[in-house]
Amino acid sequence: MKPSSLGDVVHTLPVVHAIKRCYPSCHVGWIVQAAFQGILEHDPSIDEILPISIPSTSDPHAPRGSFVRALVATLKTVRDLRTVLKHARYDYVLDLHASFRSGLFAMSNPDGVRVGFADAKELNTRFQHRILTPDRAKPHAVDRNLEFARFLHCEPQPDDFRVVSGAAARQRVRAFLDEAGISERDRVVYANPAARWETKFWTVSGWAELGDLLIQEAAAKVVFGGSLQDRAYIESIVNMMKQPAVVAAGRLNLSEAVALIDYADVYVGVDSGPMHVAAFAGTPVVALFGPTDPAKVGPYGDGHRVIFSGDVDCLACRKRSCTNRRCLEKIPASKVFDETVGLLGW
Repeated sequence: MKPSSLGDVVHTLPVVHAIKRCYPSCHVGWIVQAAFQGILEHDPSIDEILPISIPSTSDPHAPRGSFVRALVATLKTVRDLRTVLKHARYDYVLDLHASFRSGLFAMSNPDGVRVGFADAKELNTRFQHRILTPDRAKPHAVDRNLEFARFLHCEPQPDDFRVVSGAAARQRVRAFLDEAGISERDRVVYANPAARWETKFWTVSGWAELGDLLIQEAAAKVVFGGSLQDRAYIESIVNMMKQPAVVAAGRLNLSEAVALIDYADVYVGVDSGPMHVAAFAGTPVVALFGPTDPAKVGPYGDGHRVIFSGDVDCLACRKRSCTNRRCLEKIPASKVFDETVGLLGW
């Protein structure tokens, strides 16, 4: 059980892959927000997807009344899950979301062993039969999640760290790139400038300068990814650029976006879900960090670059709004460019 967000869902994939590898005949179900089920649909380790739809209350731009709508949706979801799960009971419920709401969802499964984190908040531990204590020496979210695989005696292997997009999505991406005039021989940079938190954003001028540098100096094709809601912001970047870039935001579904990230030579962007997709897809990452801690939520694995301003004292503040975003605004485009070409040897 890990319903959201995109990055958190990606962080949970190795748990499922390890369990399915150790117990090939087991049946694995996943309770996930419907918006993110596209990243699970083509994964052969997942036998059943239980999509839910609950409005976000943590989004800084959540509209007024979102708490009431979320409460109503939560109660309906509990009722629906009970109806489904009474006919298909699970032996274990792995609650990686660690919230009061996920605890309620766990209770929807009759019988079975409920497993959760010892440091969970919102009374989540009261719902669990077994409690797992994460290793403080390994604070990254992926390492924390892997405690659930080890609980079931599944030691993670390198191949467990992957994300699956599907053949149809890869074909759609190839067609999209052909339409954009990008050949199989071209260098492709997947640029992701947007995130849910406004404090994670870099600057429009920085992105425009970086895009021009990558096109002019590195002979790369720059493709800006994101959602339909990000398109206006991305268009403001592209309009400031001197060189032509491709905007994929809002033109690909989630599975296709994963395939595009997998295809790209490098991911350059802020801390967001697509960054974690890139790390698991084997795409080198150059990530800009400010309000979040890369030790806990940075690109997982080796071969990535993390950039942050070294002369501010408020890094990893966890603020979702801020009047002074110097932690990111002080990062020059030239540094991001140098880190990117240096990482790839261009």
